[in-house]
Amino acid sequence: MSKQRLVMIGNGMAGVRCMEEILKRDGERFDITIFGDEPYPNYNRIQLSNILQGKTKQDEIMMNDWSWYEENGITLYTNERVTEINREQKTVVSEAGRVVAYDVLLMATGSSAFILPVPGHQLPGVTGFRTIDDCNMMIQTAGDYKKAVVIGGGLLGLEAARGLLNLGMEVEVVHLMPHLMEVQLDAPAGELLKKDLEAQGMKFLMEKKTAEILGHERVTGLRFDDGTETSCDLVVMAVGIRPNTQLAKAAGLAVNRGIVVNDYMETSDPSIFAVGECNEHNGLTYGLVAPLYEQAVVLADHICDKGTAGYHGSVLSTQLKVSGCDLFSAGQIYEDDDTKAIAAKDDVAGTYKKVLVRDNKIAGIVLYGDVSDSNRLFRIMKQGADISEYTKASILHKGNEEEELSVASMPAEEVICGCNGVTKGAIVQAVLENDLKTFEQVKSCTKAGGSCGKCKPLVVQVLEHTLGGAVQEEKLGICECTKLDRDELVEAIKNMGLKTAKEVRNVLGWKHEEGCAKCRPALNFYLGMIWPQEHEDEKQSRLVNERMHANIQKDGTYSVIPRMYGGVTDVQQLRKLADVAEKYNVPLIKLTGGQRLGLFGVKKEDLPAVWEELGMPSGYAYGKTLRTVKTCVGAAFCRFGTQDSMSLGIALEKMFEGVDTPHKVKMGVSACPRSCVESGVKDFGVIGVENGFQIYIGGNGGTEVKEAKHLCTLATQEEVLRLAGAFVQYYRETGKYLERTAPWMERLGFEHIKEVMMDEARVAELYARYEQVAAKYREPWAEVLEKPELHALYEVKHV
Repeated sequence: MSKQRLVMIGNGMAGVRCMEEILKRDGERFDITIFGDEPYPNYNRIQLSNILQGKTKQDEIMMNDWSWYEENGITLYTNERVTEINREQKTVVSEAGRVVAYDVLLMATGSSAFILPVPGHQLPGVTGFRTIDDCNMMIQTAGDYKKAVVIGGGLLGLEAARGLLNLGMEVEVVHLMPHLMEVQLDAPAGELLKKDLEAQGMKFLMEKKTAEILGHERVTGLRFDDGTETSCDLVVMAVGIRPNTQLAKAAGLAVNRGIVVNDYMETSDPSIFAVGECNEHNGLTYGLVAPLYEQAVVLADHICDKGTAGYHGSVLSTQLKVSGCDLFSAGQIYEDDDTKAIAAKDDVAGTYKKVLVRDNKIAGIVLYGDVSDSNRLFRIMKQGADISEYTKASILHKGNEEEELSVASMPAEEVICGCNGVTKGAIVQAVLENDLKTFEQVKSCTKAGGSCGKCKPLVVQVLEHTLGGAVQEEKLGICECTKLDRDELVEAIKNMGLKTAKEVRNVLGWKHEEGCAKCRPALNFYLGMIWPQEHEDEKQSRLVNERMHANIQKDGTYSVIPRMYGGVTDVQQLRKLADVAEKYNVPLIKLTGGQRLGLFGVKKEDLPAVWEELGMPSGYAYGKTLRTVKTCVGAAFCRFGTQDSMSLGIALEKMFEGVDTPHKVKMGVSACPRSCVESGVKDFGVIGVENGFQIYIGGNGGTEVKEAKHLCTLATQEEVLRLAGAFVQYYRETGKYLERTAPWMERLGFEHIKEVMMDEARVAELYARYEQVAAKYREPWAEVLEKPELHALYEVKHV
């Protein structure tokens, strides 16, 4: 029996969760194609605020990496929007002109941030808060500007405001209503939240309606309908979301606020289904992840013929930590003629609890500051239990006078992870049946704690109770394939003489035979570092950008950045760049931050020819290697220059060209203490002084700037090159893959690294080992230009 063709439009959390459930039920039933309009695999949108706040990194929020699609035979087209559904021919058409036929079509188009249609809303500096690109835009803006205004005092707005504060911006939150988060909190709770956030540095303009966004070249401020104004350099819209229904509407499907579906997620066309934020079920649309996952399970059961009672709506609860402030709400928030409230507000502790009661049953819950009762109260509410016999309120009891709710007293059907609908009973069963010992094992097996992560303490309590308190200390390996950390892995490879990644995975008991997207490039690096002369680089284990020798851009094209040593060029190079850019209709030529000329917007199919015709080595703008050595013009031209910065910079760049390192490395050589190339925030920085060269190490720019530390002063260029070689080699030998020099130096300690670098014998040993390594990398780019068969490296499955 041939497979049915399943096409999914959208690559977000709800849709991909549905794919996971389908693969669990019948992995051979469908030939699956997915279109996503962002240039990323599936990621956890809930964690975007943590990226903005600097708590996590972009790669850490990826829920299903590129390898997951490959391993499950899913064809994925990223950064490619579907523009048409032809229901008669059962095809979809993408903006790239791609036509794909379907037997079953799943719409998981999600929602978009609502941008207020006021004058000026299209100005540069105005953004929503919905995607990774939105986060990156805000992070970049925070580096150049000082003041932000967030429109919207709901959850997203407050999370954005907290992130912008962390980035060093002054932040005002504009809110239309009298109190914050009015959908989840009543006025007393909202006021407590406002007071706590003001103490963190946020400013609020309450009951203000935006009438106009001011500015010409970019945003400069806001004007409100009462005539008052406030200045700003960035406006973040967080006033709600709108289901993405345009495609469905154009295809003639029934659409109200969302795409109308029945209890089985079926649209008005029986071969088309809709799941997640884009759909409307019984007049309701949902924005929280828990009901979207419930819909995904129902849809998977239905289209895999597993039998299901269908989806009948969700009882919603919201447990959040907004900028460090805990809150919980469920059901009805405000009193009416049919409800009475039991409320307790503690201004001393900063807590507030309110339970709304109708006919002796809980109709709603609002908790702020102390949410320890949330699970118990929500269970009573869902069960519709009579609360006549319960104590309605108490005050000033000692801590031991009231027995705290423990997980032992929770029933098996108690929901522990609301996002994924995981009950206590499901966790206990998984722990006992699979001999689980750690939170990470429970999360991997049940998905409990795998979305927002706020239920982790409760999951751990269930685990402790099930194991009688014998919870193992969490031990994380380099990835989920192994429990070996970096040091254990390197030691095992050395001791056992393992020379290939396949040997490592087989001998050291990898969980997945082929590894994963995290460990494959890491193993390739560690093997090359340990066996520099014997290890053969595994090209297909490298990250996609490294295989392509170019960085993928927002629109699916690529940037080509040739090497310009020390930022110095000549007329021949300029002429080549101009000729190639003209021939291949390159839309943008730009001076990069690394003092090079970049060609942006190159088509994937043109990459091999572009590189061949340029005949210039790659600048490795994508690589885990030396990226750039920035230089000033130095003593040869500048009246302040004390040293020849250009010749030293070029020597450093040629010395480290192409050599693999744990993460990207940037260097800078300034000819005087004015440091025009910012040597003080480079991984390895040099500043020329009258008596030689000051050396700085461990500096990083980016979201969290780390100032480099002064290591020593050297007299000659030869000494600088020798110390640089020893420093880079020590970083190669002791750094974790994807660890920049700043966190590496924090982990090892600056004084320790200084002790190593000031030991002449150790420097000599390290430099000698570096020279052996570097010999392997001499003229590495020639391989690509001289061997046509290597052009196959450009053929990757993901677009």
